[in-house]
Amino acid sequence: MDESLLRELVPEVIGVVVRRGADFAAAEDAVQDALAEAVRVWPDDPPRDPKGWLVTVAWRKFLDAARADASRRHRETRVDSEPAPGPGEAVDDTLQLYFLCAHPSLTPASAVALTLRAVGGLTTRQIAQAYLVPEATMAQRISRAKRTVSGVRFNQPGDVATVLRVLYLVFNEGYSGDVDLAAEAIRLTRLLAAKVKHEEVAGLLALMLLHHARRPARTAPDGRLVPLAEQDRGLWDTRLIAEGVDVLQAALARDRLGEFQAQAAIAALHADAPTAGETDWVQIVEWYDELVRLTGSPVAHLNRAVAVGEADGPRAGLAALAELDPALPRHAAVAAYLHERAGDPATAARLYTEAARSAPTVPERDHLTRQAARLRGA
Repeated sequence: MDESLLRELVPEVIGVVVRRGADFAAAEDAVQDALAEAVRVWPDDPPRDPKGWLVTVAWRKFLDAARADASRRHRETRVDSEPAPGPGEAVDDTLQLYFLCAHPSLTPASAVALTLRAVGGLTTRQIAQAYLVPEATMAQRISRAKRTVSGVRFNQPGDVATVLRVLYLVFNEGYSGDVDLAAEAIRLTRLLAAKVKHEEVAGLLALMLLHHARRPARTAPDGRLVPLAEQDRGLWDTRLIAEGVDVLQAALARDRLGEFQAQAAIAALHADAPTAGETDWVQIVEWYDELVRLTGSPVAHLNRAVAVGEADGPRAGLAALAELDPALPRHAAVAAYLHERAGDPATAARLYTEAARSAPTVPERDHLTRQAARLRGA
Protein backbone atom coordinates (compact mmCIF):
# COMPACT_ATOMS: atom_id res chain seq x y z
CA MET A 1 0.00 0.00 0.00
CA ASP A 2 1.33 3.45 -0.98
CA GLU A 3 1.03 5.53 2.21
CA SER A 4 2.33 8.63 0.42
CA LEU A 5 -0.60 8.36 -1.99
CA LEU A 6 -2.98 8.27 0.97
CA ARG A 7 -1.48 11.44 2.41
CA GLU A 8 -1.65 13.23 -0.96
CA LEU A 9 -5.34 12.39 -1.33
CA VAL A 10 -6.36 13.68 2.10
CA PRO A 11 -6.96 17.40 1.16
CA GLU A 12 -9.04 16.50 -1.91
CA VAL A 13 -11.13 13.93 -0.05
CA ILE A 14 -11.80 16.35 2.81
CA GLY A 15 -12.86 18.95 0.24
CA VAL A 16 -15.31 16.56 -1.42
CA VAL A 17 -16.88 15.54 1.90
CA VAL A 18 -17.26 19.21 2.93
CA ARG A 19 -18.90 20.09 -0.40
CA ARG A 20 -21.34 17.24 0.14
CA GLY A 21 -22.52 18.85 3.35
CA ALA A 22 -20.19 17.93 6.21
CA ASP A 23 -18.56 20.58 8.38
CA PHE A 24 -14.78 20.66 8.28
CA ALA A 25 -14.11 19.00 11.64
CA ALA A 26 -16.55 16.18 10.91
CA ALA A 27 -15.09 15.74 7.42
CA GLU A 28 -11.56 15.52 8.81
CA ASP A 29 -12.65 12.93 11.38
CA ALA A 30 -14.46 10.92 8.72
CA VAL A 31 -11.44 10.95 6.41
CA GLN A 32 -9.17 9.84 9.25
CA ASP A 33 -11.55 6.91 9.87
CA ALA A 34 -11.49 6.13 6.15
CA LEU A 35 -7.69 6.16 6.16
CA ALA A 36 -7.65 3.70 9.03
CA GLU A 37 -10.02 1.47 7.06
CA ALA A 38 -7.77 1.76 4.00
CA VAL A 39 -4.73 0.65 6.01
CA ARG A 40 -6.71 -2.41 7.08
CA VAL A 41 -8.30 -3.31 3.74
CA TRP A 42 -6.04 -2.17 0.89
CA PRO A 43 -3.11 -4.59 1.41
CA ASP A 44 -5.41 -7.52 0.57
CA ASP A 45 -7.91 -5.75 -1.70
CA PRO A 46 -6.47 -2.58 -3.31
CA PRO A 47 -9.12 -0.39 -5.02
CA ARG A 48 -8.99 0.56 -8.69
CA ASP A 49 -9.91 4.16 -7.75
CA PRO A 50 -8.23 5.07 -4.44
CA LYS A 51 -9.74 8.56 -4.26
CA GLY A 52 -13.25 7.31 -5.08
CA TRP A 53 -12.91 4.57 -2.47
CA LEU A 54 -11.80 7.06 0.21
CA VAL A 55 -14.61 9.49 -0.64
CA THR A 56 -17.22 6.72 -0.45
CA VAL A 57 -15.97 5.33 2.85
CA ALA A 58 -15.41 8.79 4.39
CA TRP A 59 -18.93 9.89 3.45
CA ARG A 60 -20.35 6.69 4.94
CA LYS A 61 -18.36 7.27 8.14
CA PHE A 62 -19.65 10.84 8.30
CA LEU A 63 -23.27 9.71 7.86
CA ASP A 64 -22.86 7.07 10.56
CA ALA A 65 -21.39 9.63 12.93
CA ALA A 66 -24.12 12.16 12.08
CA ARG A 67 -26.87 9.63 12.74
CA ALA A 68 -25.28 8.63 16.03
CA ASP A 69 -24.95 12.27 17.04
CA ALA A 70 -28.58 12.94 16.07
CA SER A 71 -29.75 10.01 18.19
CA ARG A 72 -27.70 11.21 21.14
CA ARG A 73 -29.08 14.74 20.86
CA HIS A 74 -32.62 13.37 20.60
CA ARG A 75 -32.14 11.50 23.85
CA GLU A 76 -30.72 14.61 25.52
CA THR A 77 -33.62 16.71 24.25
CA ARG A 78 -36.12 14.39 25.89
CA VAL A 79 -34.30 14.90 29.19
CA ASP A 80 -33.83 18.64 28.89
CA SER A 81 -36.01 20.33 26.31
CA GLU A 82 -35.20 23.91 27.39
CA PRO A 83 -33.21 25.54 24.53
CA ALA A 84 -30.17 27.69 25.18
CA PRO A 85 -30.92 31.44 25.05
CA GLY A 86 -29.87 33.56 22.06
CA PRO A 87 -29.28 32.72 18.42
CA GLY A 88 -26.68 30.19 17.40
CA GLU A 89 -23.52 31.36 15.67
CA ALA A 90 -23.51 30.89 11.92
CA VAL A 91 -20.36 29.07 10.80
CA ASP A 92 -19.35 28.43 7.18
CA ASP A 93 -16.94 25.55 6.96
CA THR A 94 -16.26 26.09 3.27
CA LEU A 95 -14.58 29.40 4.02
CA GLN A 96 -12.63 27.73 6.82
CA LEU A 97 -11.50 25.07 4.38
CA TYR A 98 -10.22 27.76 2.00
CA PHE A 99 -8.09 29.19 4.80
CA LEU A 100 -6.75 25.86 5.94
CA CYS A 101 -5.80 24.70 2.45
CA ALA A 102 -3.87 27.97 2.04
CA HIS A 103 -1.29 26.40 4.38
CA PRO A 104 1.69 28.47 5.59
CA SER A 105 4.07 25.73 4.40
CA LEU A 106 3.09 26.46 0.79
CA THR A 107 4.02 29.35 -1.43
CA PRO A 108 1.01 31.56 -2.21
CA ALA A 109 0.91 30.33 -5.83
CA SER A 110 0.97 26.67 -4.76
CA ALA A 111 -1.63 27.26 -2.03
CA VAL A 112 -3.98 28.88 -4.53
CA ALA A 113 -3.53 26.06 -7.05
CA LEU A 114 -4.09 23.35 -4.43
CA THR A 115 -7.18 25.04 -2.99
CA LEU A 116 -8.71 25.61 -6.41
CA ARG A 117 -8.22 21.92 -7.19
CA ALA A 118 -9.16 20.40 -3.83
CA VAL A 119 -11.91 22.78 -2.66
CA GLY A 120 -12.93 24.95 -5.60
CA GLY A 121 -13.53 21.94 -7.84
CA LEU A 122 -11.65 23.41 -10.83
CA THR A 123 -9.81 21.11 -13.20
CA THR A 124 -6.05 21.29 -13.66
CA ARG A 125 -6.63 22.70 -17.15
CA GLN A 126 -8.87 25.49 -15.83
CA ILE A 127 -6.30 26.45 -13.19
CA ALA A 128 -3.49 26.39 -15.77
CA GLN A 129 -5.48 28.74 -18.02
CA ALA A 130 -6.05 31.12 -15.10
CA TYR A 131 -2.29 31.18 -14.39
CA LEU A 132 -1.30 31.39 -18.09
CA VAL A 133 0.92 28.28 -17.82
CA PRO A 134 0.88 24.88 -19.58
CA GLU A 135 -1.38 22.23 -18.05
CA ALA A 136 1.58 19.92 -17.37
CA THR A 137 3.34 22.68 -15.41
CA MET A 138 0.27 23.24 -13.27
CA ALA A 139 -0.16 19.49 -12.68
CA GLN A 140 3.40 19.35 -11.34
CA ARG A 141 2.79 22.39 -9.13
CA ILE A 142 -0.34 20.84 -7.61
CA SER A 143 1.44 17.52 -7.06
CA ARG A 144 4.30 19.27 -5.27
CA ALA A 145 1.80 21.15 -3.09
CA LYS A 146 0.10 17.88 -2.15
CA ARG A 147 3.45 16.34 -1.21
CA THR A 148 4.34 19.38 0.87
CA VAL A 149 1.19 19.23 2.98
CA SER A 150 0.92 15.43 3.09
CA GLY A 151 2.83 15.21 6.35
CA VAL A 152 1.26 18.17 8.17
CA ARG A 153 -2.02 18.64 9.97
CA PHE A 154 -4.42 21.28 8.67
CA ASN A 155 -4.51 23.40 11.80
CA GLN A 156 -2.62 26.51 10.64
CA PRO A 157 -4.74 28.82 8.53
CA GLY A 158 -3.24 30.66 5.59
CA ASP A 159 -3.36 34.41 5.11
CA VAL A 160 -6.16 36.55 3.77
CA ALA A 161 -4.28 37.51 0.58
CA THR A 162 -4.00 33.88 -0.53
CA VAL A 163 -7.66 33.19 0.16
CA LEU A 164 -8.64 36.32 -1.78
CA ARG A 165 -6.62 35.10 -4.76
CA VAL A 166 -8.46 31.77 -4.67
CA LEU A 167 -11.87 33.44 -4.45
CA TYR A 168 -10.96 35.77 -7.30
CA LEU A 169 -9.98 32.90 -9.60
CA VAL A 170 -13.04 30.84 -8.65
CA PHE A 171 -15.24 33.83 -9.47
CA ASN A 172 -13.48 34.37 -12.80
CA GLU A 173 -14.03 30.74 -13.77
CA GLY A 174 -17.68 30.98 -12.78
CA TYR A 175 -18.11 34.35 -14.48
CA SER A 176 -17.13 32.83 -17.82
CA GLY A 177 -19.27 29.74 -17.43
CA ASP A 178 -20.82 28.32 -14.27
CA VAL A 179 -23.28 30.78 -12.66
CA ASP A 180 -23.38 28.88 -9.37
CA LEU A 181 -19.59 28.98 -9.08
CA ALA A 182 -19.58 32.78 -9.39
CA ALA A 183 -22.46 33.11 -6.95
CA GLU A 184 -20.65 30.87 -4.45
CA ALA A 185 -17.50 32.99 -4.70
CA ILE A 186 -19.58 36.11 -3.97
CA ARG A 187 -21.29 34.39 -1.03
CA LEU A 188 -17.96 33.40 0.53
CA THR A 189 -16.46 36.85 -0.07
CA ARG A 190 -19.48 38.43 1.64
CA LEU A 191 -18.89 36.17 4.65
CA LEU A 192 -15.21 37.07 4.67
CA ALA A 193 -16.00 40.79 4.44
CA ALA A 194 -18.33 40.45 7.44
CA LYS A 195 -15.57 38.82 9.49
CA VAL A 196 -12.50 40.77 8.32
CA LYS A 197 -12.35 44.56 8.01
CA HIS A 198 -9.79 44.58 5.22
CA GLU A 199 -9.85 47.04 2.33
CA GLU A 200 -8.85 44.41 -0.25
CA VAL A 201 -11.60 42.04 0.92
CA ALA A 202 -14.03 44.90 0.33
CA GLY A 203 -12.33 45.66 -2.99
CA LEU A 204 -12.76 42.09 -4.19
CA LEU A 205 -16.40 42.00 -3.09
CA ALA A 206 -17.07 45.26 -4.96
CA LEU A 207 -15.33 43.91 -8.06
CA MET A 208 -17.41 40.72 -8.01
CA LEU A 209 -20.67 42.58 -7.53
CA LEU A 210 -19.98 45.04 -10.33
CA HIS A 211 -19.01 42.33 -12.79
CA HIS A 212 -21.85 40.02 -11.78
CA ALA A 213 -24.32 42.87 -12.31
CA ARG A 214 -23.52 42.76 -16.04
CA ARG A 215 -23.98 39.03 -16.40
CA PRO A 216 -27.56 39.08 -17.81
CA ALA A 217 -26.35 41.19 -20.75
CA ARG A 218 -23.16 39.26 -21.55
CA THR A 219 -24.79 36.62 -23.75
CA ALA A 220 -27.55 36.78 -26.35
CA PRO A 221 -30.55 34.38 -26.20
CA ASP A 222 -28.80 32.10 -28.71
CA GLY A 223 -25.68 31.90 -26.52
CA ARG A 224 -23.57 34.39 -28.48
CA LEU A 225 -21.07 36.47 -26.51
CA VAL A 226 -22.04 40.16 -26.39
CA PRO A 227 -19.08 42.58 -26.01
CA LEU A 228 -19.32 45.25 -23.33
CA ALA A 229 -19.83 48.08 -25.83
CA GLU A 230 -22.83 46.28 -27.38
CA GLN A 231 -24.54 45.15 -24.19
CA ASP A 232 -28.08 46.25 -23.33
CA ARG A 233 -27.34 48.26 -20.20
CA GLY A 234 -30.99 48.09 -19.22
CA LEU A 235 -30.33 44.45 -18.35
CA TRP A 236 -27.62 45.30 -15.84
CA ASP A 237 -28.57 44.73 -12.20
CA THR A 238 -28.68 48.25 -10.74
CA ARG A 239 -29.08 46.92 -7.20
CA LEU A 240 -25.77 45.01 -7.41
CA ILE A 241 -24.10 48.02 -9.03
CA ALA A 242 -25.23 50.35 -6.23
CA GLU A 243 -24.03 47.90 -3.60
CA GLY A 244 -20.70 47.41 -5.35
CA VAL A 245 -20.10 51.16 -5.62
CA ASP A 246 -20.95 51.67 -1.93
CA VAL A 247 -18.58 48.88 -0.87
CA LEU A 248 -15.83 50.26 -3.12
CA GLN A 249 -16.17 53.84 -1.85
CA ALA A 250 -15.88 52.66 1.74
CA ALA A 251 -12.75 50.69 0.86
CA LEU A 252 -11.10 53.55 -1.04
CA ALA A 253 -11.80 55.89 1.88
CA ARG A 254 -9.28 53.86 3.95
CA ASP A 255 -6.56 55.13 1.56
CA ARG A 256 -4.77 51.78 1.24
CA LEU A 257 -5.13 51.00 -2.44
CA GLY A 258 -4.78 47.41 -3.63
CA GLU A 259 -5.22 45.62 -6.93
CA PHE A 260 -8.81 44.52 -6.30
CA GLN A 261 -9.88 48.07 -5.41
CA ALA A 262 -8.24 49.34 -8.61
CA GLN A 263 -10.02 46.73 -10.71
CA ALA A 264 -13.30 47.52 -8.98
CA ALA A 265 -12.82 51.24 -9.70
CA ILE A 266 -12.44 50.43 -13.41
CA ALA A 267 -15.59 48.27 -13.30
CA ALA A 268 -17.45 51.08 -11.52
CA LEU A 269 -16.54 53.57 -14.28
CA HIS A 270 -17.96 51.19 -16.88
CA ALA A 271 -21.10 50.73 -14.77
CA ASP A 272 -21.50 54.49 -14.35
CA ALA A 273 -21.54 55.24 -18.10
CA PRO A 274 -25.11 55.47 -19.50
CA THR A 275 -23.76 54.38 -22.91
CA ALA A 276 -20.50 52.92 -24.17
CA GLY A 277 -19.73 56.21 -25.89
CA GLU A 278 -19.91 58.09 -22.60
CA THR A 279 -17.34 55.91 -20.84
CA ASP A 280 -14.64 57.94 -19.08
CA TRP A 281 -11.68 56.22 -20.76
CA VAL A 282 -9.16 58.80 -19.60
CA GLN A 283 -9.90 57.98 -15.98
CA ILE A 284 -9.90 54.26 -16.77
CA VAL A 285 -6.37 54.59 -18.20
CA GLU A 286 -5.32 56.29 -14.95
CA TRP A 287 -6.70 53.40 -12.94
CA TYR A 288 -4.93 50.89 -15.19
CA ASP A 289 -1.72 52.83 -14.55
CA GLU A 290 -2.30 52.24 -10.83
CA LEU A 291 -3.06 48.56 -11.44
CA VAL A 292 0.11 48.08 -13.49
CA ARG A 293 2.10 49.81 -10.76
CA LEU A 294 0.62 47.55 -8.11
CA THR A 295 0.86 44.24 -9.94
CA GLY A 296 2.99 44.45 -13.07
CA SER A 297 0.46 41.97 -14.47
CA PRO A 298 0.72 41.25 -18.22
CA VAL A 299 -3.09 41.10 -18.34
CA ALA A 300 -3.31 44.58 -16.77
CA HIS A 301 -0.83 45.85 -19.41
CA LEU A 302 -2.96 44.29 -22.16
CA ASN A 303 -6.20 45.82 -20.87
CA ARG A 304 -4.45 49.15 -20.47
CA ALA A 305 -3.55 49.08 -24.18
CA VAL A 306 -7.25 48.74 -25.01
CA ALA A 307 -8.10 51.66 -22.72
CA VAL A 308 -5.33 53.80 -24.25
CA GLY A 309 -6.75 52.98 -27.68
CA GLU A 310 -10.15 54.25 -26.58
CA ALA A 311 -8.83 57.35 -24.80
CA ASP A 312 -6.09 58.47 -27.20
CA GLY A 313 -6.95 56.69 -30.43
CA PRO A 314 -6.19 53.23 -31.88
CA ARG A 315 -2.65 54.14 -33.00
CA ALA A 316 -1.76 54.99 -29.40
CA GLY A 317 -3.30 51.71 -28.32
CA LEU A 318 -1.24 49.77 -30.88
CA ALA A 319 1.91 51.55 -29.69
CA ALA A 320 1.17 50.44 -26.11
CA LEU A 321 0.44 46.92 -27.36
CA ALA A 322 3.75 46.75 -29.24
CA GLU A 323 5.60 46.81 -25.91
CA LEU A 324 3.95 43.52 -24.83
CA ASP A 325 4.75 39.88 -25.60
CA PRO A 326 2.67 38.72 -28.62
CA ALA A 327 2.39 35.28 -27.00
CA LEU A 328 0.25 36.75 -24.23
CA PRO A 329 -3.26 35.21 -24.26
CA ARG A 330 -5.79 37.46 -26.07
CA HIS A 331 -2.97 39.62 -27.49
CA ALA A 332 -4.10 38.83 -31.03
CA ALA A 333 -7.74 39.67 -30.21
CA VAL A 334 -6.75 43.07 -28.81
CA ALA A 335 -4.51 43.74 -31.81
CA ALA A 336 -7.37 42.80 -34.15
CA TYR A 337 -9.75 45.22 -32.42
CA LEU A 338 -7.26 48.10 -32.52
CA HIS A 339 -6.32 47.46 -36.16
CA GLU A 340 -10.00 47.47 -37.12
CA ARG A 341 -10.51 50.80 -35.36
CA ALA A 342 -7.39 52.12 -37.07
CA GLY A 343 -8.92 51.37 -40.50
CA ASP A 344 -7.01 48.19 -41.37
CA PRO A 345 -9.74 45.53 -41.80
CA ALA A 346 -7.52 43.01 -43.63
CA THR A 347 -5.01 42.84 -40.79
CA ALA A 348 -7.84 42.81 -38.25
CA ALA A 349 -9.55 39.87 -39.97
CA ARG A 350 -6.32 37.88 -40.02
CA LEU A 351 -5.71 38.58 -36.34
CA TYR A 352 -9.29 37.73 -35.35
CA THR A 353 -8.84 34.34 -37.07
CA GLU A 354 -5.55 33.81 -35.25
CA ALA A 355 -7.14 34.76 -31.94
CA ALA A 356 -10.06 32.37 -32.49
CA ARG A 357 -7.67 29.43 -32.78
CA SER A 358 -6.38 29.98 -29.24
CA ALA A 359 -9.62 31.19 -27.58
CA PRO A 360 -10.07 29.60 -24.12
CA THR A 361 -13.86 29.14 -24.42
CA VAL A 362 -16.25 28.13 -27.19
CA PRO A 363 -18.36 31.35 -27.00
CA GLU A 364 -15.22 33.48 -27.28
CA ARG A 365 -13.94 31.40 -30.21
CA ASP A 366 -17.25 31.74 -32.03
CA HIS A 367 -17.36 35.49 -31.40
CA LEU A 368 -13.86 36.01 -32.81
CA THR A 369 -14.64 33.81 -35.82
CA ARG A 370 -17.74 35.91 -36.55
CA GLN A 371 -15.70 39.10 -36.28
CA ALA A 372 -13.23 37.78 -38.85
CA ALA A 373 -16.04 36.70 -41.18
CA ARG A 374 -17.77 40.07 -40.84
CA LEU A 375 -14.65 41.95 -41.91
CA ARG A 376 -13.95 39.62 -44.82
CA GLY A 377 -17.56 39.97 -45.96
CA ALA A 378 -17.35 43.73 -45.80
